[in-house]
Amino acid sequence: MVTVVVALLAGLAAGAAARPLIFARAVPRGEPNRTACPSCATGYPSPGLRGRLQATKGRCPTCGSKTGPAAGLPELLTGASFAAVAAAGASGWAGAAQYWLLACGAALTVIDLKVHRLPDILTLPASAGTFLLLGGAALAGEPGSIWRALTAAAVVTAAYSALIVAGMGMGDVKLAPAVGALLGWSSWTSVLWGTFAGFALAAVAGLALILTGRASAKSRLAFGPYMVAGAVVVFSVGM
Repeated sequence: MVTVVVALLAGLAAGAAARPLIFARAVPRGEPNRTACPSCATGYPSPGLRGRLQATKGRCPTCGSKTGPAAGLPELLTGASFAAVAAAGASGWAGAAQYWLLACGAALTVIDLKVHRLPDILTLPASAGTFLLLGGAALAGEPGSIWRALTAAAVVTAAYSALIVAGMGMGDVKLAPAVGALLGWSSWTSVLWGTFAGFALAAVAGLALILTGRASAKSRLAFGPYMVAGAVVVFSVGM
């Protein structure tokens, strides 16, 4: 229980720390990054710890207009995912790799849901950090296989690349190595179930949006969040 609580608090802090990056990058493709409130041009976030705490409200402290993610959204996403993997027993270098992917993944989720893009500033470090930490796990002799992780990363990336013709985004392809490697570290069963869970969750979400009239069969669905969510499901059940 103590480990879960600590992981939850760490996740909340990581989500809060990611807010400025989410705010800056949650813009349509081709538009410049944001650095200030779009209504009053106040810098975001305001300097100092107080400014970062104010930013978690999701509103500009000067004019009160909505700025950045909704209040508590990235914090709760990161905190809940951290707590879930901690409850499943994540530890060591491999556990650190899970937390790293989830920290990047929560920020990517918020951006993708908002503007349908997964910026390189998060997808590339997600993969690089995952490989580095799994390398540490291999050197430390932790249960798992670095070679299977690397092979799974290549296989999952190739599979998503083949789906570009069906509408898969390049951001999803760039996130695939991190997801594939982490799932592959444990087993090929994890790779299969994690990938399946991502598509299944996306299908359920897409159907729900259509049934509620918030989307049509031709609408584009942000897939990045479901890639990460599928991995969280597998991590949480300890596959």
